[in-house]
Amino acid sequence: MITADPHSVPNLLREVTPLGDFYRRAGRPLPMVRFRSGVELPEPYRSLLFHERDMTRTLERFHGRSIHLRLLSSWKSGQDYGRECVLELEGDNQPVEFGAIWISLEAFPSEAQEQILAGHLPLGGILNQSGLAYTSRPTAFFEVEADEFITCALHLRRPEVLYGRQNTLRSEGERVLAQIIEILPPASHEGFRDQKKDSS
Repeated sequence: MITADPHSVPNLLREVTPLGDFYRRAGRPLPMVRFRSGVELPEPYRSLLFHERDMTRTLERFHGRSIHLRLLSSWKSGQDYGRECVLELEGDNQPVEFGAIWISLEAFPSEAQEQILAGHLPLGGILNQSGLAYTSRPTAFFEVEADEFITCALHLRRPEVLYGRQNTLRSEGERVLAQIIEILPPASHEGFRDQKKDSS
């Protein structure tokens, strides 16, 4: 079941794409989602989500470390590729984002396609290394009650209310490269505590 405030967009299932696609494939019910405007997000989530930058660089700058990908599940149909994954900090593998992403492989050069399918580097890192020009355009912001799947993926001790966004990456010619759901762990999580310690 999905709930939204009166100012939410009308087509809620579209706004949690591609997360809803993965949940339907796995036969899992979608967790509770409540849509917010970007300015309604509390800090530090507003600074981390309410912008038009890619999340890889944003999270690497925030935490002061590079990030790698832990693959949870994936599927491929022709040139369409989808995966659920967790972004983790190098060194101690602290989770800093749960993501669900759909990627149009044919929009990328062959070397980038190979890196995407290898499942080690975040898409933002691959794009930044490739030099391919792109834009990042969030289309929705939300809070979500973490279910057992997301709680386990982020190594949380208990289910919590988390914050995230739906984002679309496009090429210079406005071709859709990817659609992404990006959900952050709670600010009380270890990765956030480490960042605060390092910046103090």
